[in-house]
Amino acid sequence: MPEYAVGKLPPDVLKDNVLRYAGAPRPEVLVGPGLGEDAALIRWEDAPYLAAASDPVVGATHGAGRLLVHVNANDVACKGGDPAWFIVTLIVPARNGMDSVRRLMEEVHDACKALDIAVVGGHTELTDRYDRPVLAGTMMGPSHFDLRAENIQEGDVLLATKHAGLEGMSIIAHDRPDLLSFLSESELERACSWQDSLSVLKEARLLRDLARYMHDPTEGGLVGGLEEICCSRGLDAALDVSRVPISPLTVKAAEKIGFDPLRLISSGVLLAVLPPDKADEALKRLSAANVAASVIGRFGHPRSKKTAPDAHEELWNILARPR
Repeated sequence: MPEYAVGKLPPDVLKDNVLRYAGAPRPEVLVGPGLGEDAALIRWEDAPYLAAASDPVVGATHGAGRLLVHVNANDVACKGGDPAWFIVTLIVPARNGMDSVRRLMEEVHDACKALDIAVVGGHTELTDRYDRPVLAGTMMGPSHFDLRAENIQEGDVLLATKHAGLEGMSIIAHDRPDLLSFLSESELERACSWQDSLSVLKEARLLRDLARYMHDPTEGGLVGGLEEICCSRGLDAALDVSRVPISPLTVKAAEKIGFDPLRLISSGVLLAVLPPDKADEALKRLSAANVAASVIGRFGHPRSKKTAPDAHEELWNILARPR
């Protein structure tokens, strides 16, 4: 395997292993990733808002490039936007070699192409400072909707799609299958396949004209995501735990290895806050599109005092367990 110096990649290596993976072609991208290009140039769409989000991937190994696209695209979708332009930063240990860079960029490229997103720039370099790759992304896209926490009103209902702990279980199944030895081979494969269900673009597009607010619950899981909403808006919420969708596989894993599935990282689940009279229409649309969903709570009175959200995340302790 060729050895490369730490720092920015040589131009020919950059062309062959990074710049060729540019996602979907979009006509409004006038200047995309290229040698000597310091920034992208994008012809502005006819939309009143720009939704922009930035997130890293720090917990997953398998499929990390694909996950990087989805967690950032989900955040833009939660603002009613259509993810369109992606900026990627990859800091890869030099000892991992160019195979690691190429694999990550192929994952980014494939995920972006599937979602009609153009990779418009970023930064890639090899380093001797880290033992594992560091990935960060910034997603942008036009939006016609003004969705924010301050729109939430007393009596609004909380809807959740898919099932709690979706992302965390897929990461455990891929990166620490030894912890799930009690699952059958077919059950483990099913948990691994949930990595293909981490996008919320489909349901967000169905609900964005009905919702007051939408949120992608990542670290802290479904309960952590709800606490963030409550703290931001200053309202209490009553969560009906019996109505929270949880896969039997996640329930089994939680019982066997000990964790709270409601606090397991849950990108791929969409939390949507809706006026009560919009809930039936929302469920009808989602059912017609084969997206599982439940109304799981309701927002109540203003909180008597400000409290910081509990960001406790179960995944890190699980991944740190001895093999």
